[in-house]
Amino acid sequence: MISVNNLSVQFTGVNLFDDVTFNINDRDRIGLVGKNGAGKSTLLKILCRRQEPETGTVIIASGQTVGYLPQEMVPEGMGTILEEAMKAFDQIDNLERQQERLTAEVAERTDYESEEYTRLLARLHEVTEQIAMLGGSNRQEQAEKVLLGLGFRHADFPRLLAEFSGGWQMRVELAKLLLKHPDFLLLDEPTNHLDIESIQWLENYLSSYTGAVVLVSHDRTFLDNITKRTIEITAGKIYDYKVPYSEYVVQMQERRASQMASLTNQQRQVAQIEAFIERFRYKATKSKQVQSRIKMLERMEAITVDEVSTESIHFQFPPAPHSGKIVMEATHLGKAYGDNQVFDNVDFLVTKGAKLAFVGRNGEGKSTLAKIIVGELTDYTGMFRLGHQVQIGYYAQNQAAMLDGEKTVFQTIDDAAMGDIRPKIRNILGSFLFDSDDIEKKVKVLSGGEKARLALAKLLLTPSNLLVLDEPTNHLDMDSKDVLKNALLQYTGTLIVVSHDRDFLQGLTDSLFEFRDGAVHEFKGDIFEFLDYRRMEHLKELDQTKKKSSESTQQAVSQNKLNYQQSKERERELRKLRSNVERIEQDIAQLEGSIAEKESLLASADAAVTADDGFYADYQALKDRLEQRMTDWEEATVALELFLSND
Repeated sequence: MISVNNLSVQFTGVNLFDDVTFNINDRDRIGLVGKNGAGKSTLLKILCRRQEPETGTVIIASGQTVGYLPQEMVPEGMGTILEEAMKAFDQIDNLERQQERLTAEVAERTDYESEEYTRLLARLHEVTEQIAMLGGSNRQEQAEKVLLGLGFRHADFPRLLAEFSGGWQMRVELAKLLLKHPDFLLLDEPTNHLDIESIQWLENYLSSYTGAVVLVSHDRTFLDNITKRTIEITAGKIYDYKVPYSEYVVQMQERRASQMASLTNQQRQVAQIEAFIERFRYKATKSKQVQSRIKMLERMEAITVDEVSTESIHFQFPPAPHSGKIVMEATHLGKAYGDNQVFDNVDFLVTKGAKLAFVGRNGEGKSTLAKIIVGELTDYTGMFRLGHQVQIGYYAQNQAAMLDGEKTVFQTIDDAAMGDIRPKIRNILGSFLFDSDDIEKKVKVLSGGEKARLALAKLLLTPSNLLVLDEPTNHLDMDSKDVLKNALLQYTGTLIVVSHDRDFLQGLTDSLFEFRDGAVHEFKGDIFEFLDYRRMEHLKELDQTKKKSSESTQQAVSQNKLNYQQSKERERELRKLRSNVERIEQDIAQLEGSIAEKESLLASADAAVTADDGFYADYQALKDRLEQRMTDWEEATVALELFLSND
C-alpha cells in the first residue's frame, strides 16, 4: 500500500495540493483526472519519489516497488530493441549471479551441522525462489511477447534502438517497465505513442496486472476499460470516486449540482434570518428571538462549492469554400523509403463532404499518405490528384514542434493572418485561452497543450474545404478534445483525420481507411463497428488455424485417443487446475487484506501496536504465507497454461 498523508505542494504561489490524504491499495486501478496544470504529473512524480512535497508524507510499504513512465523522456540505450528490453531483467541477472556464488560456496562447505551452513542454504533457497517468482526461466519469451504486443515485429528485435523514432523508443521504455512488474505502476499518458491495436493490447495487459495501476490519460475509452477508481484533482483538493471515468463524470456533476442546491438553500435561509434580525433588532419584545438568530448565524457552517474552471477553448471552422464533387483520387499509388515499401497499388476516390479516419499500426503509412495528399511528398509511384478548387488545411503530427520558438504567440498568428482576419487575431487567440499576457510569451516557453492550441488556431486563418488532421488530439485535455470534435462535426468541408483516440473518432467519421501489410482497405462504418469487425476477423483466423491443426492431428493420431472417456478425463483435470488457481487467488486476496490492515496500524504509529511483539510475528507470518501462495499461484498458473496449450 502507498499512504499519502497531508500532502501540500505549491507552484508559482498556487496550491497544487493542499493537505491531501489518500491511500493506493495493492490491486487498485486508478485514473487521475483534472485540467491541464492541475497537478496530475506532479503527483505521480511525488509517488515515485522523484519530487518531494513541501509538507506531508508518502509511505510505501516495506519491500514494495514503484515503476514510473513519464510523458516524455530521452532513452539512452545503445543496444538492439531486444537487448534494451532484456535490461528489465537486471534484477534477475544479479540474483542468478548470487545463486551461482552461493551454490559454489555450498558445494565447498563441509560443516553441515553449523548455523552458518543452515543460513547459507536458506539464503540459496530464498534467491532461487525469487528467480522463479520473477520469471527467470523464460525471460526472452516474456520480452518478445510484450514487444510484439506494443507493435514491434520479430524483424525489429535485432535492429538498434537508435534507428527508431522517439515514439517507438518510448514503447521500449514502456516494455521494460511492464517486464519489471513493479508492485505499483504509474503511467503518465502511456497511449501518446501507441496505435489502436497496441492500446487494446495494453488495456488487456493492465486489466489482468497483479499489481496496482495509476493512470493519467486523456483517452476516455482507455480509462473506462482499465480503471475502477477515479481521483479528481481540482483547486488543490482531491475527490475520490470508486468508479471508472464515465461514471465519475456523472457523479461529479451530481455532487456539484447538490453543492449548488445546498448553497442556494443556505443563502436563502441566511437572507431570511438577516431580514428578521434587521426588522426586530430594536424591539425589546423580540430581543431574545433576535439574539437567538444571531447565534444561529454564528454557528452556521458556510457551505462551499468546489472551484470549477469554466475556461475552455471555443471556436468553429470557417465555412468551406466550394469544391468539385471529386476531392481526390488515386490509382496504383505506392510509396517506399529505400527498400521499405510502405504501401503499394492503392486505389481510392474521395467525394465532397466525406469524413474519413486513417487507422492502423504505426509505420503502416497513415502519415505518409497524409503528406502525399497535402503535397509534402511527391516522390511516389502511381497516380494521385486533387479535385477542382480543393483548398487544404493541414495539421501535421508534429505541428506544435514546427512552430518557431523565438516568435511570440501573437507574432505566430499575425505572420500567418491575411486580409480581413487580421483585426480578429486577439479574439481568435482569446478563443484558444491566450490572454493579453500570454500573447506576448515566446512559443518556446509554452506547454505542449498550449502549443497544440496555438497550432489549431492557425488553422482558422485560411478557409479550407479539405481538412487533413494528423493526431490533432495529442496534448489536448478532454474538454478541448470535445470542443475540437464538435467544431469538426459542424465543419462543412471534407475531413481526413489520423487518430488513435477511439472516443474522439466515434461519431466523427463515416468510413475508415485501414492501413495493413502494405495495403489500404476502405471500411464503411464507425470506429467501434470497425474494431468489432476486426475482432471477428481475428477470431475467424484463429478458428481456421485451429481447424487446420485439428485436421492434421486427427490424421496423425489414432481415433482411440480421441474417445469420449479421455475427453471427460481432460475436462475433470481442467476443472481441477482452474479450481486450484481460483482457490489460491482467494487466499492471496485474503492475505493481502490482512497485511493491509496490519500496515494501516503500523502507519498510525499506535504505541499499543508497536509494543506488542506478537503483532510483528503475525505480520511477518502473513507476508511469508503470501510469498508462498504467490509461488503456488505461479506454479498453478503455469500448469494450467501448459495443460491448455497441450489440449
